[in-house]
Order: sequence, then C-alpha cells, then structure tokens
Amino acid sequence: MRTRTESDTMGSIEVPADRYWGAQTERSRRNFAIGNDHFPREFIRALGIVKRSAAVANATLGGLSKEKAEAISTAATEVISGTLDDHFPLVIWQTGSGTQTNMNANEVIANRAIEILGGVVGSKKPIHPNDDVNQSQSSNDVIPTAMHVAAAERISDALLPALQELRSELERKASDFEEIIKVGRTHLMDATPIRMGDEWGTFARQIGFSADGLTRSVDALFELPLGGTAVGTGLNAPRGFDVRSVEAIAETTGLPFRPAPEKFDAIASHDAIVAAHGTLRNLAVVLMKIANDVRLLASGPRCGIGELILPANEPGSSIMPGKVNPTQCEALAMVCTQVMANDMAVGLAGAGGHLQLNTYKPLLIFNLLNSIRWLTDATRSFTKHCIEGIKPDRETIAGHLERSLMLVTALAPKLGYDVAAGIAKTAFETGATLREVALAKGVISAHEFDVLVRPEKMLGHVTPNRDSPTTEPNE
Repeated sequence: MRTRTESDTMGSIEVPADRYWGAQTERSRRNFAIGNDHFPREFIRALGIVKRSAAVANATLGGLSKEKAEAISTAATEVISGTLDDHFPLVIWQTGSGTQTNMNANEVIANRAIEILGGVVGSKKPIHPNDDVNQSQSSNDVIPTAMHVAAAERISDALLPALQELRSELERKASDFEEIIKVGRTHLMDATPIRMGDEWGTFARQIGFSADGLTRSVDALFELPLGGTAVGTGLNAPRGFDVRSVEAIAETTGLPFRPAPEKFDAIASHDAIVAAHGTLRNLAVVLMKIANDVRLLASGPRCGIGELILPANEPGSSIMPGKVNPTQCEALAMVCTQVMANDMAVGLAGAGGHLQLNTYKPLLIFNLLNSIRWLTDATRSFTKHCIEGIKPDRETIAGHLERSLMLVTALAPKLGYDVAAGIAKTAFETGATLREVALAKGVISAHEFDVLVRPEKMLGHVTPNRDSPTTEPNE
C-alpha cells in the first residue's frame, strides 16, 4: 500500500496515500481497533453541514478569506453528499468527546480543499485542519451540534412521516371495521363486546400520542451549542459566530435550528438526546403492544383466535407447507426490544459525564440514530406488508361473539350480579347457551332475554367520532 507522511503535534506517521485523512485520524484508527461500529451516514452528513456552516460564518466575520472559505465549503459539501464516506474510518469506541472524529472531518476537508486549490495533500497549506477548518470551534461544541442536527433531521424527515403513514392506515382500518362487533378481551379472557373499529382506533391514537411526544422532543434538539467551543464560554469564537453558523445550518436543512441561549449544558450534558431517545422508547412500547395484539388476534388460523387474516408474504415454515407466520409483527417486536435496550445505554451515558464535558458522545449518537433508523424502517415495513393487507375473518368473529359467556353482563342490572354469574357458570359447565340456562332457571322470559342480550346494544354510550380532526404528528 502506498503511503504519504502526515504529521501532528506528536510527530510524523504514515497514512494511506489514497485517503484524505491525516495523522490524528490514523493514530485513532490504529489505537482503537475495537469492533466494527462506525458513525452512521446521517452523522457524517451532519458533520459536513456543521463544517460548511462554520466556514460560511468565519468568512462573513472576516476570519477566513473568500478563497479558503469556498474551498472548505466545496469539500464539506462532498462530505454532506456522501462522496467522501470512505475517508471516515473511525469506530465509535474512541475518545468520549468524539475529538478524533471531529479531527477526521477537519483533516479530510482540509486535504480535499488543498487538492481543490492545487496544493499538496498532507502539506496543511494553504488549508490547515485546525486553524482553518476548525476555526472558531472545538470538538466539544462541534460533536454535540452534529448530534442534534443528525437526530433532528432523521426524526423530522423520516420517522415522523413513517408514523403518519401508519397512523393513517390504522385510521382507515378503524373506519372500515366500524360496524364489526366482536368479543372484547381483558386478562386474555372473554369480556363484553366492543366495536372492532374502536380497537383499531385505539392503535391509531397511540401512534398519534407517540408522534406528538417525538415532535416535542425535537424542539429541544433544535437548540445548537455551536459557538460554545471548549466548555461553553465561547473562547476563541468571534462574537456572532454562533448566530451566523446556526443560521447557515438552518438554511441547509430547512429546519428551525437556533443557537442555544446557554452553551454550557449542551456540552456538559446531553439531556435533549436522552429525552429524545426516551420518546423512542415510548414509541417502541406502543409499537410492540400493537404488534403483539395483531399477532395474537391473527393466531390460528383454525386453532387460535383467528379474527384477523394476515397477508401471506412468504412461506412460514421449512417443514410445514402452507404455514403463514406473523413475521412483520415479529420483526417489529425485535426492533422495539432492541430500542428499549438502547435506551438503557443512553440513560447511563447521559448520567455518566463529569463536570463540564460528557464523554459518552459517540455512544449516545450511535444508539439514538440506530434506534431512529430501525423504528423508521420497521414501521414502514409493518405498515406496507402487514397493516395494509390485513382483513377481518367475519365468520370467526361472529362465532366467537355468539359463544361468549360474557354477554350475560347485560342481564346483571335486571337479575343481579350473583344470579347472572350463576347462569354463566352453568352454561360453561354444561355447554348450554346462556339463553337455555336462563330460561331453564325461570329467572327471565324469552322475550326479555332477547331484548336485553343483544351485542349491538351492549356497546355503551361512548360513540367514537371518526371524522373529528386530529393533529398531524409533524405539526
């Protein structure tokens, strides 16, 4: 492998000649050969946005010449687009501040900018990775800024739209299933009747509540600490740098980023990141409940509950021909389980910082972005390959309802709880119908029984308003 010599304050080191990274990146690559977990593409993109925006601000404030700023901006744009992804080799298991990855970005952008200007890669002339690309910045404010940008972009542009698609499909199902009356179940045991539309409307509302929580959490991510430099004081950053650089980030992303009014907390702690992942955990709880309900209601098809017919997407068994399994439910449940585990790591990392710097930054953003991606992809897959194609088995639903002993609840106001319970118990023990037992006991006439025990009259007084306006998750 051909190499070139790069240097830093610790001396010279050989780096691959076909890569733009420099000495500090190479030292980290050699010293932290831990696993194969790299920073996600979304984070590298965000780093490029931060570096380009900083160059714009520095040029505006007179810290960089127009020529240097344009070369840095061009190179940073290539980082944003993904063209230079192969030049970011570092794993997340490194320094907890992410300094080495910030320097990776500085070195790559500097060397690419030098090349653009016709210089010698590795010479640090006319673009220096620290003095020019990292001007007015510290790893301690760059990395958390990139963390916020990456997370806010993915939640706003990917996860929230995926949730809206799922919510809309659930609402359509709730409307389609509105007139179907089925057995309700509590404790996994038969309960009083319920509209199938109410059951699915509950799913839709749960997704809406989760989306609202995510929207609120993103607002905290819109505050950026860029300009706080090392500990939040803004040392070595000119007055106005934070405002101008954050304006450039907002222009690039189309999102309402704003300078954090106080930079200290976003460097010393990452409460906004922890809170954002907490909303992902809440979403995972909701999605797992829905997935488990769907696969339970679809169990069978002959020997389970069997009220739902799932789309037959692929063979379910290598030995049992014709078997259809709730694979989308299972995939979603696994993702939700992993997100809940990620949340434990994020909580511990958020609590683990000391004094003016949290040193778990790579772990925090790695888990947050992975959780966002998995939930986004799993939600879209679940919507497209499961929810859209689900159908009710009306015959099975009607059969369950007809056999339900809990229809006896309608007799309790007239006969009293104990008498009604006796009717249900006898019907269960003998296999007779509720009507047969009630008439045999002589506690009610046939006419009265038929008037009272009608499932469509047992749905209570709560009438759902399916046409009422709802808040869109991304509003």
